[in-house]
Amino acid sequence: MDYVAVGVTLVAAMLLGAGWVLQQYAAEQAPQAYFLRLKLISDLMHRPRWLLGLGVMISGQLLSAWSVGHLDLTLYEPLLATSLIFALALAVPLSHQRLRGIELAGAVILSAGVAALSLARSPGTPSASFGSFSDWPAAAGIAVVAYCFIHAGHLRSGQARATLTGIGTGLVYGISDALTRRTVQIFDAHSFVGVLTTWPPYCLLAAALIAMWLMQNSFSAAPLHASLPGMTAAEPVSGILLGVVVFGDVIRISPGMLAVQAAGIVALVIGVIMVARAPVLSHIRTGPANLGHADPKSPDQHEPSQPGLSTAVPPLPVPPAPVPPAPPAPVAPAPAPAGSDASGGLRPAAGGPRSIPAR
Repeated sequence: MDYVAVGVTLVAAMLLGAGWVLQQYAAEQAPQAYFLRLKLISDLMHRPRWLLGLGVMISGQLLSAWSVGHLDLTLYEPLLATSLIFALALAVPLSHQRLRGIELAGAVILSAGVAALSLARSPGTPSASFGSFSDWPAAAGIAVVAYCFIHAGHLRSGQARATLTGIGTGLVYGISDALTRRTVQIFDAHSFVGVLTTWPPYCLLAAALIAMWLMQNSFSAAPLHASLPGMTAAEPVSGILLGVVVFGDVIRISPGMLAVQAAGIVALVIGVIMVARAPVLSHIRTGPANLGHADPKSPDQHEPSQPGLSTAVPPLPVPPAPVPPAPPAPVAPAPAPAGSDASGGLRPAAGGPRSIPAR
């Protein structure tokens, strides 16, 4: 076993986990109307936190590209799944919540699954290898399955959309891992010119861009705990399958080793689900549930001022329109006193008693 490659893979997993958390924090604030549209990427390019997460994730991918060329996919993929544990560790301070026992148990089960798959690679047991580069159409079959999951997610919303899109994303990432391995092999055998004259590097570029775009869409649909389980569990399944079918990765065929391998895969998937369902991954930011999901025509939303918090600038209160003062009521002229005429003299009141002169 190449322990240097194992160490590099774990460092890559740590960077990938951190990059996922930072990107999801920003992607969830993008309008839902941008789902499966390229406008989502242009919106995210204006978010500093997303750019930071993208840089961290690319660093992890570069390290993982080196390690995948020096490890079998049957070992590389389980090691890369530990990125979920690193994502959980970063999400704790951002969410201001404590880990529960079930998340810790899930981390232990996930680690046990990785250890079981690594143990199953021990020499000295009967093995079989039947892979061939002519079996690359298997990658196309996985891509069709991924499309079915993504299309089903497009027809739904919320957590169902994020989960289904995350599964499709993980399957595409598994294809990307296999293409990365083949590209590194070509580079080691021929040189940089040989890489430019073969088809795997170009397919790798297309698969990597599609996978990243799909990942941002799954992140924007719901909190991280909805998309991460499917994505983290589907990637090793896809990658291990292609490692066996295309690259001829060794399978230990003794009854004991087959049982260990099966238990390792089951533990890996269960551990991923237990860890990814942690509340700390669903409460990385606080605030109204629909924050950042407004109509794209609405005013620009502001980035949060503190990590882990998301606040929107409330609209300024509109003062009530001034009420014009009512015009003064007309004052009726005071009636002239009884017994007076216009000249000020006395006259008899209208309808009053008249004096009768004395005779």
